[in-house]
Formats: sequence, C-alpha cells, structure tokens
Amino acid sequence: MLFIIIKTIHLFAAFIYGGFLITDNLFLNKMPRTLNEEEHKKARESFMMFVRKVVPPSLIVAVITGLYLISQVFGTIGEDGMSHFQMMLSLKAFLGIWLGIRGFAQVYLKIQPLVFKSHVLPFAFVVTIIFLSQFMHAF
Repeated sequence: MLFIIIKTIHLFAAFIYGGFLITDNLFLNKMPRTLNEEEHKKARESFMMFVRKVVPPSLIVAVITGLYLISQVFGTIGEDGMSHFQMMLSLKAFLGIWLGIRGFAQVYLKIQPLVFKSHVLPFAFVVTIIFLSQFMHAF
C-alpha cells in the first residue's frame, strides 16, 4: 500500500514538473510572436510567479519518491550483469537525479547553470524519461 501511495505522489509531482517544461517549451516561448517585448515580459512573469512556488518543490518530491521507488523495484544484479530493465531504470534515475540536482542548485542555492540555461535540455530529459518508462517493462 505504501508503494502505491508513494508512486501516486511521484506521478503527480512528475506531472507538475513535466507539465511546466512542456508549457514553457511549447507555448510560452512562442508568445513573442504575437506580443511585444513588454507584454511578453509581463505575461511570462505572471506565469512564473506561480511556477516558482509549485514546480521546484514538485521536482524535489519527484526525485525523492523516485529514489524510493527504484530501491523497491531494482532487484539484484545477476551474474550476467544488469538486465535491460535495470539498465533503463538506471538511465531514468541518472536523468532524474541530474534534473533534481540542477533544479535544487538553481532554485535553492541560486547557482545558475554555466551551460544549458534554457529549459530545452530538461524538457528533452523528461521526454526521454517518459519513453524509458513506457519501454522498460517490455524487456
């Protein structure tokens, strides 16, 4: 029962973080096409005011609950090495932990990334995590 509750919390937190990245990359970045610079800045700041309160804690919750879930399903490594499932789960964990460390450092420690300052790379990581989630059970 605890596993299902934590998995549900994990999914909601991941949806919040992923939803922000989808919104930012697919919609908010297109606003300058129809709004002037001042209108765009005002609209984006209005949106980001709420994002800053919800998204960073959701990312941290997603990473922490994800680590718990991995500890429950990873299993033991056989004599032949990791299974395809374990390899895909490890890649998901690496991408998720990278997102968590980057997000935590940026929001809570005020350390801005030297490269990849936009949300394109985190968006690509989230999409990759989603695809890995769908295919890792097929092996």
